[in-house]
Amino acid sequence: MRTLLLVFALLLAVPLAATVARAQDLTVFAAASLTDALRDIGAAWVQAGHTPFKTSFAASSTLAKQIDQGAPANLFASADTKWMDWLDGRKLIAADTRRNLLGNALVLVVPADHPATLALAPGADLAGLLGAGGRLAVGDPAHVPAGTYAAQALRKLGLWDQVAERLARTEDVRSALLLVERGEAPAGIVYATDAAVSAKVTVAGRFPADSHDPIVYPFAVTTGGDSPAARELLAFLSGPAARAAFVKRGFKTE
Repeated sequence: MRTLLLVFALLLAVPLAATVARAQDLTVFAAASLTDALRDIGAAWVQAGHTPFKTSFAASSTLAKQIDQGAPANLFASADTKWMDWLDGRKLIAADTRRNLLGNALVLVVPADHPATLALAPGADLAGLLGAGGRLAVGDPAHVPAGTYAAQALRKLGLWDQVAERLARTEDVRSALLLVERGEAPAGIVYATDAAVSAKVTVAGRFPADSHDPIVYPFAVTTGGDSPAARELLAFLSGPAARAAFVKRGFKTE
């Protein structure tokens, strides 16, 4: 009889333990450019004794719209303030948790086996760098933050008209990087941190910081995913261990 009671208690405990584990699951929706850094930080989070958090990487615009449609995210990390503001306007982030954590820079990259340099200034021959029929890989300026910054920089430098009809518009910045890595585009505009993780591209030029809006990464807990655990994770992402990981990947910390 005692054995049967023990077995019954164990059977009850298993689903209870699973429920507790599920309650502690955390999901971070993050800009594609944060992929490598957040994987590094995820390992540090687990090493500190926490349950692994899940990640979903895409363009900030895509992720913001998914959150708006009810996707289960606990934290949102955007590559610009626009899409965080968009969610804030819909009361979908916990406003008291919002903080600007990172910065970045914008660069022009070319395939590593076809290195080139171009001084990114008014009068630069960007079209000549692309060659006949070549296209410039860039996150779609209509909604991808990296593409928006790129369009701002190209217009500020007077280079937009050279390439406006020659853009290979991609769904996020990592897709733009991939086109250049594969040699499918002779050049692309990505973040400095994206260029740093790839041995298949080389930096041909850096855009002046004043040629585009400051590149800012705001982080916040979502209202639908707000919990003590989510806030603890955000505190970790703001802390010294995460900051060191971000800096190692080339991000600027606020």
